[in-house]
Amino acid sequence: MSACGFANGKAPGYEADDFLASAVAQEERRRGTAIVVSGDRDTFQLASDRTTILYPVRAGEMARITPAEVRERYGVDPKQVPDFIALRGDPSDKLPGARDTGPKGAASLLQRYGTLEDVLASGRFPTQAEQLRTFRSIASMDASTPTPRLHDQKPTWGRAASLAREWGLKPLADRLAARTTGVRA
Repeated sequence: MSACGFANGKAPGYEADDFLASAVAQEERRRGTAIVVSGDRDTFQLASDRTTILYPVRAGEMARITPAEVRERYGVDPKQVPDFIALRGDPSDKLPGARDTGPKGAASLLQRYGTLEDVLASGRFPTQAEQLRTFRSIASMDASTPTPRLHDQKPTWGRAASLAREWGLKPLADRLAARTTGVRA
């Protein structure tokens, strides 16, 4: 990441998703726009009028995930995505979700009650309450992660190409070098 000229963060107790959320929050506070490229649907919680998620759908194709797209796909607002994941489950994170509750059921509950806490307060899933809170915690991205102030950056494709070549990744090195000259590889 450093060879490309990109900022990066690392701290005990935080995941990469948390740094993403923090960077997005910083950019939105500056009244800027952010584009998050990720194959992790947890990032859909970051979608806003200032943040778009680019989500890979097929080889070389990306879906633009906006708040409207989150509502269309899941039936919930982006801020409800962690609650939705807790209720529906997420095989990629090995979260089973609430018993007998699929995507439509999870969306319906959140449309009716608003949050996982309100679903639980209604008396639903009493034996799974703590487990569902844990699932929500796993799916939640922490925007308060300590991230250094991020500034606009210009990629250093030449340095990245040199490193890729050093690692024996010639095709990648050629693509990165082409970014420096503006010639497509």
